Amino acid sequence: MTSPNLPAPIIPTLILVDDHLIFRQGLKTILVIDQVADVIGEASNGNELMELLQNNKPDLVLLDIDMPHMDGMEATQKALELYPDLKIIALTMFGDEEYYYKMVDLGVKGFVLKTSGIVEVEQAIKDILLGKSFFSNEILRLIIQNYSRSTSQISPGKSAISVREKEILKHICQGLTTDEIAEFLHISPKTVKSHRSNLLEKTACKNTPTMIMFALKNKLVKIDNIIKK
Repeated sequence: MTSPNLPAPIIPTLILVDDHLIFRQGLKTILVIDQVADVIGEASNGNELMELLQNNKPDLVLLDIDMPHMDGMEATQKALELYPDLKIIALTMFGDEEYYYKMVDLGVKGFVLKTSGIVEVEQAIKDILLGKSFFSNEILRLIIQNYSRSTSQISPGKSAISVREKEILKHICQGLTTDEIAEFLHISPKTVKSHRSNLLEKTACKNTPTMIMFALKNKLVKIDNIIKK
């Protein structure tokens, strides 16, 4: 029970997009009861999402990748054209791995397996709203497995990354914010931001999620260092 002397917690607004009604209703009920998010809209495909976004700008969109009429990839692209700062989490199933890079390139902030428990969904929402990225542990393992089977060459950008930048990159992959990294390494947030910008340039990555995948692909970080316990 909230103390009368304390302000009520700010609950983020969310639009839930999935073509399975039972899944949407179940997830919505839990998110609302647990006060994780205020679900202000539901959609069964990308077309319906875009209609909702004409009159609503939520804090976050939770959407399925595989949907009829307009799938998650196209919906993500159109939604971010309308609201470039919109935070999007992709709901995914095993077998969707081919879309991960494409989705992070578009601007998706995180991935949650639809088989995950509600605790992981709630953690993803909290992390994304704090400006972090989020990948289900199983997805991180899938990325590693796929790259270990791949014969593709290591990106030439790897050799240009300094020891300090690798250290910064490891903390980014662990989900630390700029301020948290600065405090941990006893440097200024401005210095961390400079290293982050250099890393994005050297790795030719568009955003933090793609940089995490780059780090895993090129074995710059160990998966055990970023798996969520």
